[in-house]
Amino acid sequence: MIREGTPRSRHTGARLLLAALAAVLAALLLAGTAATAPAGCAKRTNNTYDKLLGCVTLEGVRAHQAAFQAIADASDDPNYPGTRAAGTEGYANSVDYVAGLLEDAGYNVTLDPFEFEFQFPAILRQLTPAPAADYETGSFTNSGFGDVTAPVFPVDLNLTTPAASTSGCQGDFTEAAVGAPIVPDPAGPDDFAGIAPGDIALIQRGSCSFALKATNAQSAGAAAVVIFNQGTPDRLALIIGTVAPATPTIPVVGASFADGVALARAGSTARVRVLPSETRTDYNVIAELPGANTNNVVMAGAHLDSVQAGPGINDNGSGSAAILETALMMAKLKPENTLRFAWWGAEEEGLIGSTAYVEELSPAELDRIALYLNYDMVGSPNYIFMVYDADQSSFPPPAGVPIPEGSIAIEDLFESYYTLVGEPYDDAQFSGRSDYQAFIEAGIASGGLFTGAEQVKTAEQQAIWGGTTGAQFDPCYHLACDTFANVNLHALDVNSDLIAYAQLAYAYSTQSVNGVPGKKVPGSSPLPAPAGPEGTFVP
Repeated sequence: MIREGTPRSRHTGARLLLAALAAVLAALLLAGTAATAPAGCAKRTNNTYDKLLGCVTLEGVRAHQAAFQAIADASDDPNYPGTRAAGTEGYANSVDYVAGLLEDAGYNVTLDPFEFEFQFPAILRQLTPAPAADYETGSFTNSGFGDVTAPVFPVDLNLTTPAASTSGCQGDFTEAAVGAPIVPDPAGPDDFAGIAPGDIALIQRGSCSFALKATNAQSAGAAAVVIFNQGTPDRLALIIGTVAPATPTIPVVGASFADGVALARAGSTARVRVLPSETRTDYNVIAELPGANTNNVVMAGAHLDSVQAGPGINDNGSGSAAILETALMMAKLKPENTLRFAWWGAEEEGLIGSTAYVEELSPAELDRIALYLNYDMVGSPNYIFMVYDADQSSFPPPAGVPIPEGSIAIEDLFESYYTLVGEPYDDAQFSGRSDYQAFIEAGIASGGLFTGAEQVKTAEQQAIWGGTTGAQFDPCYHLACDTFANVNLHALDVNSDLIAYAQLAYAYSTQSVNGVPGKKVPGSSPLPAPAGPEGTFVP
């Protein structure tokens, strides 16, 4: 049964979600995972590599990704359309989807609550002159709060090359140099002459600190501030900085140079919104299948949430879907070790769900966990295959990041599988950048797979794995275009098989990791020695 501490009613199976979502999602769920797996897979004991890998299909994994996409599309929250971010309807329905399928499959499912500070997205929307446009933005550190719709007042702008600007630097306050204390200067010139109380001040970057610009704008009566980039070749993109040490009470947001030029048009009106964060409660999904040894727990996890910008179907619908299909196809197994799968919330807010989970475990419960396997972005469209570099063959770990004993054995298993199937691989820094951070800090052996995010693929990497030189491993990383189409099917297929292989291997024995004896997977043969990373990150 699902055990939980949520104040709202949760369904007891995935079918109850159908009534709440769009018809397209209902069709996907009614088809069910069994329909995408070979006949009999969901009902039999998949206790060999051949059986399990034959049942964990690309089609099954993609069905879950399609459901995540439909969940995001079905969200009727006007502030968060098309997203599965923690704290939103899209995330809540993702939790229901995953938990319902696992409960129906027979897992012991727990909805593990945690609190976090929900950050509302900043809004910068030009209303006139037509057509209306939404601009990429973000709030400055130390910004005040508010939701302002008003005329835009351009403040002493210089939009022609070389765009030298003192916009907003001259008003009721001044500073001796950038970063110097702000002091009253009532006798100085005034960039804000003509501004009406309640206007939105449009200010160009340059010459003085953001703190002074915002302070002068508020003193002049502005109800909100937009600071856009300067316009020199190295200052064109969206700028989001800090107005510290100033503490304005009005909202301050950023914009690119091009968007600033658009806002500077005659007759412009706009909406600027910056809201304070609020404490919300959300849930990790934890599913357990007891084994003969209940004191030796094999964990695999993936974060279920997306960023607010989009549905997050690669980041991290790929890892979430792959471990979900693996768990469903292992539901009839009688494992030697206890299996525990986790879908984490608020990873994108700072690894919050996984950290809260580990911190709430007693020392005795932590000691039960033999290992943790992390799967975050395993189907990037411009992929390379990567394994967390526990043996530091390519990357020294960042200062303060521990590598628990047993982690190298996990890396070796992943690398040996890639070698077995003839796939070249490389190292990913063992950096604690994803949900394994809390586990390694607790001394739990960890490892994982990664196919790349914002880093750009080199010509050397293109020659080995194909794809596009000079493009990001995931060109839609943290963007709205991280949709069902944003995946490399070969990478997702290979990694889904590897995820299933590793889970079955450790379901039978973790001896190579923590020395606890187990059993051999029926009919299995030893893996080959790892071929070694390609070394494309080594200077």
